[in-house]
This record gives sequence, structure tokens and C-alpha cells, in this order.
Amino acid sequence: MGLRGTKTIPKARDRWQSRALVGLVVPLLGLAMTVCLTIAVGAGLAARVLFVEALGISLVFAAIVRLLRAGTPAAALVGAAICFVITFAGGLDAGGSLLHTGLPPLVALFVLTFAATRAGRARKAHAGLAESRSGRNAAQVIANLGAAGLAAAVGLFFRQAGTLWAIPMLAALAEATADTVSSEIGQAFGGRPWLLTSLRRVEAGTDGAISLGGTIAGVLAAGLVAAVGMRSLRLVPALAEVAWLAGVAGLLFDSLLGATVERRGWLGNDWVNFASTLFAAACSVGLVLVAGR
Repeated sequence: MGLRGTKTIPKARDRWQSRALVGLVVPLLGLAMTVCLTIAVGAGLAARVLFVEALGISLVFAAIVRLLRAGTPAAALVGAAICFVITFAGGLDAGGSLLHTGLPPLVALFVLTFAATRAGRARKAHAGLAESRSGRNAAQVIANLGAAGLAAAVGLFFRQAGTLWAIPMLAALAEATADTVSSEIGQAFGGRPWLLTSLRRVEAGTDGAISLGGTIAGVLAAGLVAAVGMRSLRLVPALAEVAWLAGVAGLLFDSLLGATVERRGWLGNDWVNFASTLFAAACSVGLVLVAGR
């Protein structure tokens, strides 16, 4: 856990790892958007209307991010691409309704993480832990939302699976929410945290550090995102619970990576966050498969 603090990874390594992540995910998002366009052109009027609506609301989302200074221009554009894929992919199986896509849980994530980032800002700034005034960059957005966008893109090819494709997407969103909220609330109000691997007290912002208050806040935030997704994606409660549990598992996995590979300077925070959302998505798939036996 932890978005900021003293980085143990060399700056040059952290930079090229972040660039590699952007270079890997952005082309995949571009491909997904191309598939969305192909589907819209070949389908009926409802799909074309959904395409325009999803594109329009994603551009509005990008504008809001810039207006609130929650992200750089590149981050806003990447976020808009992910928002578009998540919205269009879900809407195809919901009769074109924006209220029954991945958009509502994505909005819930944005509201919760924005509020958590602003909570106790003066205290975090005094401790040197506050987020940059320019907001997040493209790599950070991909690290937190890229897995959810890719999961939604996969759903474009497996539409016969119904809403099951949405579980890993929702799990990734729940984990990203839990990670940011737990970090921000923990750094602002959680006191001196523990290192997950040794349970020894460490300074706030230390890679892999957890606090009771921050963890509880993260678990509750993940549950809220899962609950919003349950309604918008028309999931039965058991599947929403799977997404929530997988998101919490990803949160713990994030802290484990932070206390090990990130703390040793092998892996930067962007890749740790991206791997954790992928882990949450994979966990949700595993839980669904086990429950289906």
C-alpha cells in the first residue's frame, strides 16, 4: 500500500518501468476502442447511440479530471479511454443503458479516491506525503484502472458469458479503490503503521505499510464499489461479494508486494498497483470457477 513516500527504487528504473507499463497497455486500449468501433458500425442503432454516449461521457470525465486537477492531460486522456471501454462493453448487454454498465462503479471509485486524497491534505503535505498538485500521471492511471479496462475489453469477445465477464472488472475496480483509500486515510489519520511482513512499526508512506484505520476504510470502500457494481451490472449478491473479496485479497497482495519487491527497489509502485489489480481480477475468476464446480 502507499502512493507516495520515500522511494527505494532508483529513479531511472522507476521511470522506464512506468513508461513500459504505458507502452504495454495503451496499444491494448487502442485495440479495444477499435473493436468497439467495429461492433458499433456492424450492429444496430442502439449500439451506435451507445458508442456516441460512451465517448461523450468519457470526454466529460476527462474534462472533470482536468478541472479538478486530479490528473495530467495525458492521464485524463488515458482515463477517458478506459472509461469508454468499460462503459461501451457493459452497455452492449444492457440494452444500451449507461446506468447498467461499469460506469457507476467507476464513478464511485473516482469520488471515493478523490475524497480520500483530499482528506487530511494539510497533514499529509506537512509529512511530505501529499499528492502532486498536478494530480496523477498516465502511468498511475493505468496502474489503477488499466486491468479493469482490459477485463472489460476481454468481455467484448465473450459476450455469450453474460455478466460473468464483469466480475474481474469489478474486482479490479474494488481493489484500486481499496488501495488508494486505505493509503490516503491511513497516512492522514491511521497513525504510525506496521510493515505487513514483520508487523514492526514503520514511518507513514513506507512501502508495504498498513494501518488498522486505513485498512478498514479500504475494505469498506471496496465493498461500496462492489455494491454499486452489483446494481449497475445486475449481478446477484454472491457475485458482487466475490468481486469484493477478490478486491480485498488484491489489497493485501499489494501490501505484500510493497513490503518485498518494491521495498527492495526491484519494482516501482505503478507495476505493484497494476499487478495487484490483475491479481484481484484473477482471484475473482478463480472464485467463480471454484464456486461453479
